[in-house]
Amino acid sequence: MERIICLLIGYACGLFQTAYIMGKIYHTDIRKQGSGNLGSTNVMRTLGKKAGALNLLCDCLKCVAAILIVRALFGDRYAEILPLLSLYAAAGCILGHNFPFYLNFKGGKGIAASVGLLAAFDWRLLLICAVVFFALFFTTHYVSLCSISAYVTAFILMIVFGQRGDYHMDQSHMLELYVVMAFLTVLALFRHKKNIQRLLDGTESQIYLGKKKKNQ
Repeated sequence: MERIICLLIGYACGLFQTAYIMGKIYHTDIRKQGSGNLGSTNVMRTLGKKAGALNLLCDCLKCVAAILIVRALFGDRYAEILPLLSLYAAAGCILGHNFPFYLNFKGGKGIAASVGLLAAFDWRLLLICAVVFFALFFTTHYVSLCSISAYVTAFILMIVFGQRGDYHMDQSHMLELYVVMAFLTVLALFRHKKNIQRLLDGTESQIYLGKKKKNQ
């Protein structure tokens, strides 16, 4: 039951659709602009870099909030499996972000929310994945490739750190943790299936932080 509660808490937090709200502020329906995705990359392309950065921050924070709420509720009673419950909260948040019921289940891709997952779950994962992301970004400028690579890296690192005993759970709960993270990784790949196809075709758009225009 506690797992379901954590998922529901996360889903409720994930329903805060920053991109949709910012679009309303700018009198723009983000769903009808660019890729139509309610995520930071599309906000950046449509509304500018400052709006994209603010969207990224807010989407990160809602996942952090979900995890902090779960830790506050279950930290005493379920301390021995708190990392697992935290991941369930993050999974719920990503599902709420990706599939908001009030927007016909059409949301973002969950990458920014996943940054919040890493920040609140294990700062080492965030640091290493950030290095992977930006190393690829400044060499390829493909945000989708960077996001996918960082996600796979996070999954692998979680297993490595988990098997070292860093999360202090028994093996059965560790395996459950890996399954949940595997699900989130597969979900991220699925949400990027069109980007992956464009990468293979050589037609994926690039993003530059400077004045240089992105290739179309």
